[in-house]
Amino acid sequence: MADDTNIKLDPHAGWRSRGYLPHYDASETVQHVVFRLADSLPAEVMRRLEKAPKRVRLETAEATLDSGIGSRLLAEPHAADIVQAALLHFDAERYRLLAWCVMPTHVHVVVEQMTDWPLAAVVHSWKSFTAHSINRRMRRSGAVWAREYFDRMMRDDRQVEAARFYIENNPVSANLCAAIADWPWSSACRRLKQDAGETPALRS
Repeated sequence: MADDTNIKLDPHAGWRSRGYLPHYDASETVQHVVFRLADSLPAEVMRRLEKAPKRVRLETAEATLDSGIGSRLLAEPHAADIVQAALLHFDAERYRLLAWCVMPTHVHVVVEQMTDWPLAAVVHSWKSFTAHSINRRMRRSGAVWAREYFDRMMRDDRQVEAARFYIENNPVSANLCAAIADWPWSSACRRLKQDAGETPALRS
């Protein structure tokens, strides 16, 4: 994965907004991040989410995202492979990857931020690289990702574990597979195969 040299790294800024959804950004913070395909949420749903309290925004978005609206581009294995590889590429260098799941319309990541790598820069890098790679691989053009992303700061280990369980179980809840080990594009599958000696260990 090529480095994205066009990203200007700003200091971690706490709460910030570009006029859309507010985001929290702080070094050493653990975040549950969701970024989605450009066509996965209708405009009227996004307008409601922008006005909704932050504590319910992610759950409200999830209900619509799991319904599978739009192109479901990430249901294509090559596209899902590209996204998963991008998440793993800078693990332990720019962030610490704790859990993830690539769904047909969106991506979940639980990640610990590292000094000098603001969350906005990390998410931009994931989206920029994967958009170009997916369009090239699938011989398509146009937007892949929605401009904004959702994030929630994890306040303690219990909340981190709850988020990990939720996102690793997401494919089962959405009736995409029978067990978490059956979904190839998640930390659960990779961890369970590692335990069975089938893949290299996750970096930590």
